[in-house]
Amino acid sequence: MRILSGIQASGSLHLGNYLGALKKFADMQALDATRFYMIADLHAITVWQAPEKLLSQTREIAACYLAAGVDPEKSTIFPQSAVPQHTELAWLFNCVARLGWLDRMTQFKDKAGKDKERASIGLYTYPVLQAADILLYRATHVPVGEDQRQHLELTRDVVKKFNHDFKTDYFPVPETLYQGPGARIMSLRDGTAKMSKSDPSDNSRINLTDDADTIAGKIKKAKSDMDALPSEEAGLVERPEAKNLVGIYAALSGITNQAVLDEFGGKGFGAFKPALADVVVGKMAPISEKLRTLLNDPAQIDAVLARGAETAREAAAPVVKDVRKIFGLWG
Repeated sequence: MRILSGIQASGSLHLGNYLGALKKFADMQALDATRFYMIADLHAITVWQAPEKLLSQTREIAACYLAAGVDPEKSTIFPQSAVPQHTELAWLFNCVARLGWLDRMTQFKDKAGKDKERASIGLYTYPVLQAADILLYRATHVPVGEDQRQHLELTRDVVKKFNHDFKTDYFPVPETLYQGPGARIMSLRDGTAKMSKSDPSDNSRINLTDDADTIAGKIKKAKSDMDALPSEEAGLVERPEAKNLVGIYAALSGITNQAVLDEFGGKGFGAFKPALADVVVGKMAPISEKLRTLLNDPAQIDAVLARGAETAREAAAPVVKDVRKIFGLWG
């Protein structure tokens, strides 16, 4: 079992990133598997990134991995751009993937908007680079959120066409790792919108750098409604803010939404929010404190990234060498 995943080096991470990715990365260290966790800086530059901020963002996301419990002795943590084989394999896969496959990618349409002619080619071919990221380590399993499932399907298409065209079984067809509870955390200001680091309102999210007082204040201000919490989960269907807050409590406590409602059903948010704040502060404040300590020691972060990059290059180099040979390329 070989696992590959990553987070883009763009902006500060928040509670949604923790529950949807970082916590799962740490939890997967219990599996009998080889793990590669990258900071996807090459993906980040498919849209404009200020050069003076990109390196600090890369360090911050690496620090988030460490603060969340990802152990560099058990998992390889590395910057994507430090392994040149990612881009070489992406070019080779550009010659395997088909235009029609990319035309169907809804995420490009969402990100490019109405003015797609001004979008970068990198944004359009992003899924091919993602396929290269996965297959460079011959990953068998990929933890992905709902917004990335279509890209994983394209990766599977690349594998099948490559193996068919070259009459080989060199690449495994990667499988999705189930994300479990907490995979989709919504905004604290709008229960119908995903929690986002690009939201202009800082009160819409719990940043991983927020201290205990800030976290508690944001939970107190979080949008809710006038009704008491229901006793059954079905009662949350038409109440997005209530469903989101209950989901956060459940995910951080390791219980189901129904278990939360068994305790708080019939109670109003005046009783529930303080309890929720205690849970969020209890889980997130230690991570926040460790993150701030790490960010004050960039040399420690850089050492982890350098070791990880070396390990990743050692794993990647023979794969690209094999693929070049399969293609019939010189050298």
